[in-house]
Amino acid sequence: MKARLNYAKAAAGVYDAMDALDGYLQQCGLERSLLLLCQLRASQINGCAYCLDMHWKDLRAIGEGEQRLYSLDAWRECPYYTDRERAALTWTEAVTRIADGHASDAVYDEVRPHFSEKELSDLTLAVAAINAWNRLSIAARIVPGAYKPAKVAS
Repeated sequence: MKARLNYAKAAAGVYDAMDALDGYLQQCGLERSLLLLCQLRASQINGCAYCLDMHWKDLRAIGEGEQRLYSLDAWRECPYYTDRERAALTWTEAVTRIADGHASDAVYDEVRPHFSEKELSDLTLAVAAINAWNRLSIAARIVPGAYKPAKVAS
């Protein structure tokens, strides 16, 4: 695969805008592991190789186990996820596949008991942001493999 676009050189504002979203999400109060699981799941659905590489490495860097990562695309059939994580993954899939049901009332009713209105608002923004990142990365054909996660404080 050959990269197409270099946003940093061509239009640095693209990254600035997306980084502002990520900055908000980092301080919004949702658990980092939850956000990263949702980012990884959306990236699986969208087939974004760069983001799969990034979020897998980020999850491993914060101590996430291989079993949960290997099983993420079959999370409904696995006992490794909490009810809150399952709700977040349900919402992630509904918002990522928005054309397949417009995040139905049934899905909302299933997810809502696990999140406050603020948390669900933040989760929705997180899903929208990773979908935008996926589209930017796929369109630019950003080559996976070189990403290194930040060191995690002990």
